[in-house]
Amino acid sequence: MKKTFYLMRHGQTLFNVRKKIQGACDSPLTEAGIQQAKIAGDYFKNIPLDHAYSSTSERSSDTLELVLQNSLPYTRLKGLKEMNFGMFEGESEDLNPSDKSTFFLNYGGESREQVRKRMTATCTEIMEKEDHQEVLAVSHAGACLHFLSVWQDPSDVLRKGVTNCCIFKYSYDANQKSFELVDVIRPNFK
Repeated sequence: MKKTFYLMRHGQTLFNVRKKIQGACDSPLTEAGIQQAKIAGDYFKNIPLDHAYSSTSERSSDTLELVLQNSLPYTRLKGLKEMNFGMFEGESEDLNPSDKSTFFLNYGGESREQVRKRMTATCTEIMEKEDHQEVLAVSHAGACLHFLSVWQDPSDVLRKGVTNCCIFKYSYDANQKSFELVDVIRPNFK
């Protein structure tokens, strides 16, 4: 049986604007981020979502609340959080190394593989619930890309960019316990 899983990035934050590394640390949505979330909400107006989830980061839960407009309760899950960048949290993005696969482990953070495993376990657990047919989860750019890389090469998606409030639409095959990317929706922000 196929189900639909929407994995979405949060709206623009203060740290996005200031070019700061944000993973486990948090920063608030900007006015633009609030508008982005409201516009992304228009995409879901005619989709019969039955469950919703967000990362425990405030930027994700605030985004989800703006998208849902109180139409559906939601659950916050630590498994949907962004990669932890350890001592690099809150620092300039200029300090990001080119190879991030295990770099942050030496500074109290996570590896890419740890994020892949965490995201895969969390998203699979969500979609394995019997009454979960059309599900939305709000997470983070890195976490979304690491999850995508489990199922396919993310190069094409990366070339086009992972904008704030970018929506990854997946088909979930309960028999195979696997996800297939169906579409990437990049809401048109004016």
